[in-house]
Amino acid sequence: MGEMAMTALSPSEYNAILRSDLGFFAQRCFSELNPQAAFAPNWHLEVIAAKLTAVREGKIRRLIINVAPRSLKSLLASIAFPAWCLGHDPSAQILCVSYAQDLADKLARDCRAILMSPWYGQIFPTRLAPHRQAVQEFITTRQGYRLATSTGGVLTGRGADIILIDDPLKPEEALSDAQRKAANEWYDHTLYSRLNDKRHGAIVIIMQRLHEDDLVGHVLAQEGWEILSFPAIAEADEVHRIETIWGEQCFRRRQGEALHPDREPLETLDRIRRTIGEYNFAGQYQQSPAPLGGGLVKAEWFKRYRENERPERFDRIVQSWDTANKATELSDFSVCTTWGVKGKDLFLLAVFRRRLEYPALKRAVREQLSLFGANEVLIEDKASGTQLIQELIADGCHGVTRYQPTTDKIMRLNSQTGVIENGFVHIPETAPWLAEYLHEMTVFPKGKHDDQVDSTAQFLDWYKKPFPGQGHYEYMRQRAQELQQRDKPQPTKTVWAIGSMEWLAEQKEAG
Repeated sequence: MGEMAMTALSPSEYNAILRSDLGFFAQRCFSELNPQAAFAPNWHLEVIAAKLTAVREGKIRRLIINVAPRSLKSLLASIAFPAWCLGHDPSAQILCVSYAQDLADKLARDCRAILMSPWYGQIFPTRLAPHRQAVQEFITTRQGYRLATSTGGVLTGRGADIILIDDPLKPEEALSDAQRKAANEWYDHTLYSRLNDKRHGAIVIIMQRLHEDDLVGHVLAQEGWEILSFPAIAEADEVHRIETIWGEQCFRRRQGEALHPDREPLETLDRIRRTIGEYNFAGQYQQSPAPLGGGLVKAEWFKRYRENERPERFDRIVQSWDTANKATELSDFSVCTTWGVKGKDLFLLAVFRRRLEYPALKRAVREQLSLFGANEVLIEDKASGTQLIQELIADGCHGVTRYQPTTDKIMRLNSQTGVIENGFVHIPETAPWLAEYLHEMTVFPKGKHDDQVDSTAQFLDWYKKPFPGQGHYEYMRQRAQELQQRDKPQPTKTVWAIGSMEWLAEQKEAG
C-alpha cells in the first residue's frame, strides 16, 4: 500500500494496519526517530518484516538474516520488532545483543522512545512500569521486558522468549581467531541457555557476514536455521515469496542488480568495493565470507590435467607435510600433498588429510612415502613436526627434510601466487579430494581451515629456494649442465712447422 492510499485511511484504520503489519510499523518508527529524513522503502525490508512476523507467530524458531551495513536491519530487528512484539504481548521477554554495550544501549534507547511515544500508546495498550524504564532493561506493567547486553555479557538468572543478535562482532574483531572463538563459545555456553523454552523459544541472528567461522558459520553446524541472505549485488536470479496481511507477495531480482538502488546504486557499491577491498566487500556486502572466484589464489589459475596427460616419469617426487598439534575434533588436520616435478611444471598427485594422533601420524608419513616413492619429504620443524623429523631420521627414513619458514603463512602463499597464476601448477581434472582442496586454497586467508594451504605453500617455497638449500631441483639440474659444459675439454689447435707440406697446404686453403 502506497503513501497516497495510507493518507486516505481513517486514524483507526491506519492504527489497525500498524498493529498488523510490521513493515509499516517499522516505517512509522523510522519517521519517529528520524523526523528530518525521508524513508526509502524497498522490497527486502518487506521480506525481513514478513520473516520476523513469522518468528513472533511461532512459525520460525531459528532465523538468520544476512544483509549489508546501513540496510535498516537494526531499525527492523532491534528497534521496531521488540516494540511491536511487546505491543502484542506485554509479558514477552526479549533479549537483544550487539557487539558493544554502547551500541546495545543506543538501540535500546530508540526502542524505548517508540514505546513511550503518543502514537504507540494509541495502537497498543502496553505501558512501561513506572521507575523501571532503564535503558538496558525496561519492563512493562505485565513483567515483559527488553534487555540489552553485549557479546560476552553476564546473563545469570535472566531468560528470554526471543533472543535477537544484531551484529555480534565488529568487522575487525572477526579477523581475530581468539575473538571469534570467544563470541561463538559465549553463544554456546551462555546465551543459548537463556531461552525460557528451549523447544518453542526463538533466536534471530541478523548480521553482515565477516568470516567463514563467524557466528552464522558456527551455528549452521549445530541445528537447522531458516536463512535469509541479501547480497548487495545479486549473484544469481532471486525469487522471494512471503505471506502478508495483503496476501502472498513475490519479489524478483535479476543477477547483477543492486539490493536497494535508491540508497546504494551499483556505482556506489563499486566505489565501496574499491575502498574496502575485495575480501571485506565479499563478506560484509555479498554475504559470502570469501570472494567468489578467489582470495589470494583463483581457481582458474590452476592448470588441469587428465590421467593420460600426466608424465610417466618425474624428475623428482616431493611430499609436503603440515602436521597438527593434537588430534581433537576441533583441531587442524594433518595434511600431506604429493607433488611430481617435471622441469618447471609441478603436478599435484594426491592429498592426504586426516586428524591423527602422533603414532598414527608417524605411520602415515611412512605409508605415503612408500606409496609414491618420494625423493623428498618436507616437514616443518615445529611442534609435533620436530619430534617426527628426529624419529624418522633416526629410523633411517631417507629424504626427510627440515623446513623452517621465515615468514607467516599469508606472506608465504602470497609470494608463491605467481607460480600458480603463470600456469606451472597442475591439478587433476577429477579427484575425490579436489573440491575441498580448491575451496581451501581459494578462500584463504578467510577460510576455517588452512592445512592444505600450508602444505602447498611449504612445497612451493621449498621448490623456489636456490642451491645450496635442499630445494629447487630444476636449479640444480641447470647448474650441473652449466658445469658440465664448462668442464668439457676444448679442442687443441695444431701448429705446423713453417715451410712444411702441412703448413703450405693450410696457407693455400686459407687463401
